[in-house]
Amino acid sequence: MKLEDVFMLLPDRTVGFGTIETEGEAISKVSLREATRRGGSRLVMPGLVNCHCHAAMTLLRGVGGGLPLQRWLEEAIFPVEAKMTPEDVRAGDVWGIMEMLACGTTSVADMYDFPGEMGAALLESGMGGRICRVGLNFVQGRLGDCVEFTRDFNARAAEAREASVLADICIHSEYLTDEKFCRELAAANRELNRPLHVHVSETRKEHEECVARHGKTPIAYLADTGILDRGGYAAHCVWCTDDDFRIMAERNVALVHNPTSNMKLGSGFARIVRAMELGVNVALGTDGPASNDNLDMFEEMHLASLVHKGLANDPTVLSPWDVIDMATKNGAKALGRGDVGEIAVGKRADLCVVDLDRPHLAPIYDIPNLVVHSMHGSDVVQTIAGGRILYDRGSFPGMDAVAAKEALLSSVRRLSAGNVV
Repeated sequence: MKLEDVFMLLPDRTVGFGTIETEGEAISKVSLREATRRGGSRLVMPGLVNCHCHAAMTLLRGVGGGLPLQRWLEEAIFPVEAKMTPEDVRAGDVWGIMEMLACGTTSVADMYDFPGEMGAALLESGMGGRICRVGLNFVQGRLGDCVEFTRDFNARAAEAREASVLADICIHSEYLTDEKFCRELAAANRELNRPLHVHVSETRKEHEECVARHGKTPIAYLADTGILDRGGYAAHCVWCTDDDFRIMAERNVALVHNPTSNMKLGSGFARIVRAMELGVNVALGTDGPASNDNLDMFEEMHLASLVHKGLANDPTVLSPWDVIDMATKNGAKALGRGDVGEIAVGKRADLCVVDLDRPHLAPIYDIPNLVVHSMHGSDVVQTIAGGRILYDRGSFPGMDAVAAKEALLSSVRRLSAGNVV
């Protein structure tokens, strides 16, 4: 495959112009030259990396809007989730994958029940990702299920020589597990050797109740159980302290910033600038479509930039390149994916192609600024993963979009016991 006469975002934080060639799954050649007077009409970026998502919650898009987190979960979300079957989750997963591909995302870290459905859907679609069996100590047998699922899924992946989709360990949060559960999962992870996906300090209530229970913040408590010994990626971290950030930097735990979800649920603003100052790798995530309510990583980049400039009263906080890194190579690092996140020879050909010939993207003075402050997911015209075109100008080669929507709406109608259009 050749992508000719394109602008491209390069690893050294420069914008190049030229041709990108792929061979098999990898980028085989990057040829640079001076842009012509006419220039190019496309921009190629590394595929976006969504480091915290619940894709199956496309089934619940918009449910419970206007409620704070705990009421939102207990009154709106949990009652519907209790009725979900694996078939429902698969329908939501497939629809979420399509939405992400249409917005340029090529890798995702997904946390939800029936994770085998997401694993299969990712492999069938060609998109990369990390999945997990969610740890909840009040569900009988869940610890063994978490360990067995992670071991078995990764063993099959190793046998198939497939590293683009793997299983990580996971607990939902400090407040939905106990110390015994965390310590036992940490012990099992000495064999599994996988990073942890977890919600941390999303609300003030969660953070302060953990301190009351354990005399420690959630991050300090989790570190003491040993469950952070293999690193990981922690979603939200809105109420984390400086000491928490120091622990995260030391333990190689990335902070996954979810600005849309945190604002919609009124949780607050993660102090990502301070986290970066203290050495924490900061990535971006959308959270689920019920608390966002979309899976557009361009929107997360835009909000991350604006929110923190506003909070600091300083327009120099977070350059466009800082934010682009969060959505690409920082996310790849958070998920342990050294093969993606950059346009460079030898890297996996996970790429996002944007149409620059749009009214809101002209004139072109500063492409990184356009990416963060002007672009939308709908500007993506092609999404490529492993050298394969997975999304192309409204179509999904290899996926049946009509059947996917029928499956989604069939599940939603049953779960809601009502009419959905």
